[in-house]
Amino acid sequence: MKKNVELRPNVETLFGTRDENLHLLEDGLNVTVELKPNSIEIDGTTEDVARVEQVFNDFEYLRAHGQQVFNGELTSMLRVLVADPAVTLRQLAESGKQRSVGSKRQVQPKSVNQRQYLEAIEQSDMVFGIGPAGTGKTYLAVAMAISALLSKKVARIILARPAVEAGERLGFLPGTLQEKVDPYLRPLYDALYDLLEPEKVDRFLEKNVIEIAPIAFMRGRTLNDSFVILDEAQNTTSEQMKMFVTRLGFNSKAVITGDITQIDLPNPSRSGLVEAKNVLQGVEGIRFQMFNETDVVRHQLVQRIIRAYEDFRVRDDRQLTLQLEGDSARAADLQNITEKTKESTAFPQ
Repeated sequence: MKKNVELRPNVETLFGTRDENLHLLEDGLNVTVELKPNSIEIDGTTEDVARVEQVFNDFEYLRAHGQQVFNGELTSMLRVLVADPAVTLRQLAESGKQRSVGSKRQVQPKSVNQRQYLEAIEQSDMVFGIGPAGTGKTYLAVAMAISALLSKKVARIILARPAVEAGERLGFLPGTLQEKVDPYLRPLYDALYDLLEPEKVDRFLEKNVIEIAPIAFMRGRTLNDSFVILDEAQNTTSEQMKMFVTRLGFNSKAVITGDITQIDLPNPSRSGLVEAKNVLQGVEGIRFQMFNETDVVRHQLVQRIIRAYEDFRVRDDRQLTLQLEGDSARAADLQNITEKTKESTAFPQ
């Protein structure tokens, strides 16, 4: 099917830099888009052509209603739209507007899993985000917390992390208690300063509207009217995780993030995140969102690195299984030989 869509003013913004957004639609929806003198010709199946036409109509609607979508955000939304037939450009843009962070920034997912993660945070009181580094687990959670704070849905944000060294031995750290634990909490500060003006972050921290602390500081507290985030949860012990998830008070949300492939505890099998994944599955009000390397929003090389480590782990597990099976077979053969030797050397009754 071929369909001509009338060219409208400023539609070139939709095309993206060097037409990257058009190429994204062509590759993702199996269509060809050709520019004519006064129109755009879309060629493909009826369903795919209708989806591309809907993108152009939604873009015109947003532009007519004064909602500007910048190229980076637009490309992210189109990636999600291509991967999920259930969403439209207008839906993604309007939901992002509701999740505004400050006057100019919006929280936009860059993958289907990220979209499901944001929806889970909006709809559930406790959400676990589990997956590799660079998938936006912590950043999106902090952004949603700031959005909830600025829209007065909560009165404060509490960010927690276990103070576990990632394989290093840092030794004695000088300074006050807060200065000693700050190096462990630096990624949370980075997310805050990236999403809000530095002066506003400093003011919120000074007034304890935003509190950043090691998980040990959570013991004995009841957290009401709060948005609570536990980062690097794979490094919590079973006892710490149980303590944290039972801190939740009235009108509060909790988001727990972690990567179960990067556990720095002396005994990885006692990770509180691994145990919580098994224990809390199916509990009403709790959602689990899993991420994989396709959700990585850092350098493309990071995706390939994560995939290489995963392939190596699978090969290593398979080799270990084959080795154990071979050892078992050899042990069984040895047992059979021993029994036959005993039978052949036994004295007749």
